[in-house]
Amino acid sequence: MENFKNLVRDVWNTGFLGIDLGSIILSLIVMLIAFLFRSFIISVILNAFTKLADKTDSKIDDEILNALKKPIGLVPITIALYICTLILPLSGVIGDIATNIVKAFVIFTIFSVLANSVKPIFEALSTSSWLTASMQMWLERASKFIVWVIGIAIILDIFGIQIGPLVAGLGLFSVAVALGAQDFFKNLISGILIIGEHRFQPGDRIEVSGQLHGIVESIGFRSTVIRTFDTAPMVIPNKDLSDVKVINHGEMINRRINWKINLIYSTTVEQLESIRNDIKKYIIASNDFTTEGDLDPVVRIVELGGSSIDMLIVAYADPMGFAAFNKVKEKLIFNIMKIVKENKSEFAYPSTSLYVESMPK
Repeated sequence: MENFKNLVRDVWNTGFLGIDLGSIILSLIVMLIAFLFRSFIISVILNAFTKLADKTDSKIDDEILNALKKPIGLVPITIALYICTLILPLSGVIGDIATNIVKAFVIFTIFSVLANSVKPIFEALSTSSWLTASMQMWLERASKFIVWVIGIAIILDIFGIQIGPLVAGLGLFSVAVALGAQDFFKNLISGILIIGEHRFQPGDRIEVSGQLHGIVESIGFRSTVIRTFDTAPMVIPNKDLSDVKVINHGEMINRRINWKINLIYSTTVEQLESIRNDIKKYIIASNDFTTEGDLDPVVRIVELGGSSIDMLIVAYADPMGFAAFNKVKEKLIFNIMKIVKENKSEFAYPSTSLYVESMPK
């Protein structure tokens, strides 16, 4: 029995890698407490603050709390790791590695807070007129990238990895990559120009070279996603959008109707004047159209065509969506048809008159 007690005592003192089991068990308890406390912080304390933030009108406090959930959860783990290094009798190389791991966790936690704080900061700045949604997205990504590059550089330095030779090697590698990735950099620069020049933003309806027509969903580093009206997303390289004509319907001040209607030649002058006046009165009286400033509607007889008398109709509506504008146009068409019919005229269509001088015998 005494031998068994000595055996247990020897195993307890020797433990694992010369570390006694008591220190190992105590360290595991500390880590368990840290994970439990982490869960308590996230599920109880942060959720309580989240409920308070939900009661406010501002969304910035919600963004801050969501951004800090993960980094704050790392704090008790980092403290527990530090306590473990004090409990465990680590020395020499193993002790240095353990200390460096704790330092790396501290740096990682700090830079996680900084990286996750980028989005709330730009959300607070989003009210600025110069900061568009696309520019905000790009600046967020670039800021996070820079923060993590600095953080990783500090962590590498903690472990004794020299940054200078690594940067020099990456520089040579970057030159080689750049030669084979010219399209990527062209797309990147084109994307920066698109955003910097405010050509279009996510949510704008654009028309590209008269062929592609759709809603901009996102502007990325390399490409832009446009969802066409058949709901299919189309991914277009940014360089292709910078070299072509793009009509941004989302930036329209007004929507214009520019039509010609064709009336038969038997329509009298009095009928033409009545039709013209009635159409103009309808446009002016309608809430669908605007007549402010230089936007007065134009309704005029402009041409004697080959088979019709042509009347020009120009009217301006307020900015509206595609479906709403089609509804306004449909309403105007119905009223024009009604006015023409009430004035006892008809619409003309292309025709050819054939005159026969004599019938064959």
